[in-house]
Amino acid sequence: MPTVPTVERSREASLFPSYSSGQVRPTFRCVLRSFGQDEASPLSDLLPQGHIQQACDEEGVHFAQADHHVWTPALTLWCFLSQCLSDSKSCVAAVARALVLRVSLGLPPCSEATGAFCKARAKLPVALLRRLATHLGAELERQAPDSWRWKGRRVLLADGTTASGPDTPENQAEYPQPKTQKPGLGFPMIRLVVLLGFATAALVDAAIGPWSGKENGEMALLRQLLESILAGDVLVGDRGYCSYWLLAELSKRGADGAFRLHQSRHFGFSKGRRLGHDDHVVTWARPARPDWMDKETYHDTPKTMEIREIRFRVSRPGYRSREIIVATTLLDPERYSKDDLAELYGHRWRVELDIRDVKQTLKMDVLRGKTPEMLRREIWAHLLAYNLVRQVMAQAARQKGLSPRGISFAGAKQTMDAFRVALQGSEGQLWRCLVKAMLSAIAGHRVGKREGRCEPRQVKRRPKSLPMMTRPRAEARAAALQAAEKGGE
Repeated sequence: MPTVPTVERSREASLFPSYSSGQVRPTFRCVLRSFGQDEASPLSDLLPQGHIQQACDEEGVHFAQADHHVWTPALTLWCFLSQCLSDSKSCVAAVARALVLRVSLGLPPCSEATGAFCKARAKLPVALLRRLATHLGAELERQAPDSWRWKGRRVLLADGTTASGPDTPENQAEYPQPKTQKPGLGFPMIRLVVLLGFATAALVDAAIGPWSGKENGEMALLRQLLESILAGDVLVGDRGYCSYWLLAELSKRGADGAFRLHQSRHFGFSKGRRLGHDDHVVTWARPARPDWMDKETYHDTPKTMEIREIRFRVSRPGYRSREIIVATTLLDPERYSKDDLAELYGHRWRVELDIRDVKQTLKMDVLRGKTPEMLRREIWAHLLAYNLVRQVMAQAARQKGLSPRGISFAGAKQTMDAFRVALQGSEGQLWRCLVKAMLSAIAGHRVGKREGRCEPRQVKRRPKSLPMMTRPRAEARAAALQAAEKGGE
């Protein structure tokens, strides 16, 4: 039987001076241990408990400091993350998990009411959640071994996606629904652009904005993330990111880019400096200044750039051969062959799978926050939870000599969920045995090789044949009540 853990008062008090030595409440150590992290764990230095406390202090998170307060920042964060990882997103289920945690720590159970948790959750700043998520993602990628990288370089995959939120006036004002939807029949739409690491699939940074409107497109949001792109990085994206301005900015930062050639740009492999078959270097001229760019930045941008263009074909059984042209600043054919660049761009599709893990496996495609601030808080909490799962997957991969890309995210998330109660209720050798078993189980969930898979994009099960809503719910409800009253006469 697992023993009730003893809280290490002296060590906790030294790490967190805001907590008195006599308190035995959940701390940030509990948050990390439920994810299999402790001081002696591999990669535990990526997001240590001291860093979380420091971030809270610097972001002004000082609520619930009295001895009788239940919803401390540590318990609130733990509960919020468990809510993001659970298939049940309800606050009732989240509070029930917190109740179990407190009892397992030898504390009195908290109330089953959700009001206190919801108020405490609203006190966690968005800046804190973003800071923790991006720090963990950047550290995961930084410590990735060269065997996980592409030619020893950090590769960042860029892509955009959307999520929807509840139809409230506040959400509609900041994140309007698409104009094709009638008022009262649509949902607020949020656009996200993410930077994901190729080596570990960790999220390095993200930008959030409305789905439509001036300076709210994917390129505009990506410009907000340029500070996260470091010298030596390689940014890979689809044709929507292939622009002179982005390639010039990457070169200025000492980074490189590789994008599918934009459909509006003409090409011809009979021109330029020939490097091989369907492989040449051409000179791009600086276009006219766009509206979003100031004159000083425009004049500082070089008038011409040397860009390498390669063309290759992708053949899959059952599909027509596709021709792909990639534009890149990786000009050295000795270090980066045409086949190397084709392989690099071929990895771009992985970002689609990573986004699917966030939106479908973690169920972030439909958010629950009633205000824009809560929507952003919910997004960053999910992204932090996503990176914590990726951290455990990286640990499992190192233990078994694998690549994190070969491990199933859904399998890892489900395994961690199964081990959570046992991890939070154990200490010492038992806890270490549980972590070892969890990592071994996670490493066993391999991603299947599905090259050339061809399946119809159809579903077999028929949903209930209910009519679509064609007018706002309040009007439809009033009409239904009126019809029921007439029927009763």
